[in-house]
Amino acid sequence: MLRFALFGNVYSQEGPAVAGRLLQALFQRGARVTADRDYFDFLRRSGLTADGRLTPFEGDDFEADFALSLGGDGTLLRTASRIGRRQTPIVGVNMGRLGFLADVSPGEVETLVDSLYSGDYSIDSRALLCVLLPGGPLHALNDVAILKRDSASMIAVEARIDGEYLTTYQADGLIVSTPTGSTAYSLSNGGPIIVPQTGVMVMTAVAPHSLNIRPIVMPDTASVELTVHSRSHSFLVAVDGRSHSLPEGTTLRVGRADYVARIVKRPGTRYFSTLREKMMWGADGRT
Repeated sequence: MLRFALFGNVYSQEGPAVAGRLLQALFQRGARVTADRDYFDFLRRSGLTADGRLTPFEGDDFEADFALSLGGDGTLLRTASRIGRRQTPIVGVNMGRLGFLADVSPGEVETLVDSLYSGDYSIDSRALLCVLLPGGPLHALNDVAILKRDSASMIAVEARIDGEYLTTYQADGLIVSTPTGSTAYSLSNGGPIIVPQTGVMVMTAVAPHSLNIRPIVMPDTASVELTVHSRSHSFLVAVDGRSHSLPEGTTLRVGRADYVARIVKRPGTRYFSTLREKMMWGADGRT
């Protein structure tokens, strides 16, 4: 009997219908399914009761063989943060816009269940970043971003790699990303696309004051120290989009985490074909 933990986007209009079909397929297989409390309440308000077979869990009080993420890539990132060191394999059903990580379409949920029960899938191990904050460590599958706040003025970010001074960035912000996150915020700021499992991380400035500043790729064994100064005397650090305000002068330490995220991939899913499709490479806009 397989166990599933269900996470989802509580703002998705199509979520209850897709969740209903998914749950029906799982219960026909005799699965045990529990849902994050917020998503459970959302489904119940939408009229989906699942005949009482779906149960809620609070916080991180769940055990599962698979985590099911119903939403977009942002929902999958939040799911990965909730799973943490459990390293439960994550299945992403895409009801968002891009779907780089969550690559199962809503119309494929029944065949997805068949694949999970037959073992017809593979698991991608994706590196995570660990950032040490004053309140303790946080982990990111995509990126850690340092950003200005409450002011139009730039921030100054003094960067050291393995203890050696690199430069002081005068910019709107600075992004440290994993290969997985290289196609997200870093890419929109001119960063390179990095193939997963490459074993590197990339540092990309956000709107740097100097045109000579370029992204830098470094081994993921490196330790990055970032000290931030700001005219507003504070700044934001966003860990996979989860923002925290910190006082200027704070030093952040970023490096590879000591565990990975595990993403379920079905047969026929290939990184380069996904990249080509999502980036619309070769598409002719005239047609």
